[in-house]
Amino acid sequence: MTTGGNGRRTVHSFTTAPRRVVSLVPSMTGSVFDLGLGDHLVGVTDYCLPPEDALGRLARVGGTRSPDISKVIDLKPDLVLANQEENSRQAVEKLEAEGVRVWVTFPKRVDEAIEILWTLSALFRRPSAGAIIRALEASLDWTERAAQAVPRQRVFCPIWQDEHDDLGLWWMTFNDQTYAHDLLARLGADNVFASRVRRYPLAADLGQGDEQTPAERDTRYPRVRLEEVLAAKPEIILLPTEPFPFTEREVERVRTVLGSTPAVLNNRVYLVDGSLITWHGTRLGMALRELPGLLQPITGL
Repeated sequence: MTTGGNGRRTVHSFTTAPRRVVSLVPSMTGSVFDLGLGDHLVGVTDYCLPPEDALGRLARVGGTRSPDISKVIDLKPDLVLANQEENSRQAVEKLEAEGVRVWVTFPKRVDEAIEILWTLSALFRRPSAGAIIRALEASLDWTERAAQAVPRQRVFCPIWQDEHDDLGLWWMTFNDQTYAHDLLARLGADNVFASRVRRYPLAADLGQGDEQTPAERDTRYPRVRLEEVLAAKPEIILLPTEPFPFTEREVERVRTVLGSTPAVLNNRVYLVDGSLITWHGTRLGMALRELPGLLQPITGL
């Protein structure tokens, strides 16, 4: 198994299945339990959602960005599950400096996320998990085939919202180098900002300042202003409940400020469970049940 993130790659081999595992990634925690591997977990973050019958035995180690390193170390884990986007490099490096083996995942495609599930099955010597993964692959294949039979829809899916006196209202979204984009694309959605890269600083990203080119900056999550979204003419707008906690209040505001878009004119602004879009792993199964119905074209248009 290859671990390490942010350009670092370290190969760890396990002669037996890890017995004491700490998960710093909510989606990985869910996948471990869904695959029947939850008995290997000894610690999770405050944001993980393990089954109720496991709550009493699992230690909480803090948030995803800043876990309590001492609590993690005190659990004497054989392995820590981490993610390059959700966990900080500093936290990972501190754990590795203490001799803790860390598996840092970074899936940008649905297939990569499924491969992680296969690695979990092999790592924990649990062939029975393969049946669950194969069912997930079959469901994905069927859903993709169904999506190919109907016209694709132009979709805008912001994951953050903010407003400044000098820059106005803006949203953060994602381009085609992300898991969220690949998932929606395979379900029949055309991301209206697929080719948009993030520019630095914020003013430059919003077209109101000079662009800088700092090294090692993530360009996959552009910030877009109101005028850009209006010009993109999305047919569907998805407002996920995380990472930004969109609510019905934001839905109503979007309907007001983006009133000329086909999405608003056809009443296709949807509040959705954010984990369906951004959580990789077995959460894909729920996404395949819930999202396709929102992405269907309107009959007769």
